This record gives sequence, C-alpha cells and structure tokens, in this order.
Amino acid sequence: MNRETLIYYAIKYQGNYALITKAIKQNEVCATQKLDQKAITILDEQYPKCLKDLNYPPYVLFYSGDIDLLKRKKIGIIGSRTLSDYGKRVTEWIVNELEESVIVSGLAKGVDGCAHQAAIMNRKKTIGVLGNGINIVYPKENGNLYRLMQENHLLISEYPMNTKPQKSHFPWRNRIIAALSDTLIVTQAAQKSGTMITVDAALEINREIWTIPYPIFDEMGKGCNTLIESGAKMILQKEDLKEID
Repeated sequence: MNRETLIYYAIKYQGNYALITKAIKQNEVCATQKLDQKAITILDEQYPKCLKDLNYPPYVLFYSGDIDLLKRKKIGIIGSRTLSDYGKRVTEWIVNELEESVIVSGLAKGVDGCAHQAAIMNRKKTIGVLGNGINIVYPKENGNLYRLMQENHLLISEYPMNTKPQKSHFPWRNRIIAALSDTLIVTQAAQKSGTMITVDAALEINREIWTIPYPIFDEMGKGCNTLIESGAKMILQKEDLKEID
C-alpha cells in the first residue's frame, strides 16, 4: 500500500471510511489518474500522531492552507449552532485570552464560526475541520471565513473536493476535531446537543474537557452544566485559561 493508492481510494469513494477499508483489504486495482488534490495520508510523516488515538483514524486528509499548523498545540472550541449573546461573549473572550494555541473547530454556524472569526480578528491561527469537500462552502454564510482560512490558516477534510455535505458526515467529522484538540472547550450546549458527540469522542481518547457554567434557567446552556456535573473543568476566570494554554 502506498500513499497514492490511499488518495485514489479516498477520491473514488468520496471519503467513505468503510468503502476505503474494503478497497484496502481487497487490494483493489487503481486506475491511472492524476491526483491533483493536496492531501496527507496516514502513511506520511506529516500525518498528526494524535489522530492515531482514534479507533478509526482517517486514511487521508485533504487540505488547503498552512498544513504546518497541525504541528502546533491546538485547542478545540465547540458548541451550539444557535448562538446566544452569552455564548458569543464567552467564546470571543476565551479566544481573545488564549495566547499560544491554534483554535480548532468545525466551521459550522454558531460557536464554530464565532471561534474561527475571533481567532482571525485577534491575529491567531485557526483550523477548520469540514464535513464536505474543501472547495464547497457550507454553510453559505461562512463564505468569507472560508476564503480567509484557505489563504492564511487551514481547512482540512477527509472528504475530497466536490463531496457535498451530508448529515452523516458531521458526527464522523467530529472525531477528528476531538483528536486534533489537546484540550476541548465547550462554550454553549443545550441538554440534547450534537456537541456531545464531539465530547464523547474526546473522552474516549482521554482529552480534557472544559466548559462554562450557565444560569440554571438557561436552556441553551444546560448541556454545559451537565458536563460540569459529570466532571468537566470550569472556566471561571482568565487564570483558568493559562492552565489550558
């Protein structure tokens, strides 16, 4: 098995992990094809060792931007797609106060987009992990973020170009966010939230979880309070972020 074969399988099967695995096991014959997408594979030295903590590490990561950002310390910041004023304030505050780490998130609406935007505004680096091909802007409202991050930061995806977003891609994408993050911070989450999929993936590979307390009647933050009840660490002041960063 060589890297070109892995990239070929990833493109042919649009990043479908099960189909790529089957092709590898069957030693499927590769057609002659120009592989003109930027990618790193699990066989490459550049491949982040932290991803190998996963039960199903991605075989290939397609990318646009500064791939060397994967070598730096990274903090994941995640949360709800519907962003409250409080969630926005604490997300921006956390990103502003972090000094060294690269910010990792999923370039979705809400907390993700807020975290990426705050990083860029404060001249910090950020990585967006996508659930579609890196040449597809999703959601459309994050178009400006896409363009800025493609040029000066980093976009990565296990899905090759032209792969459209699908609902099933995003929970699968979340495991990559969890693994890349040295620490994971949840800044807003309802009681039943897709954010918890990323939290569960992070806990499986022994990543530390931090979060923000919410007022007891705030439905948009009940997931954060539940995480605290379950043992997540609380961010209450600037000094707490020094322990993370």
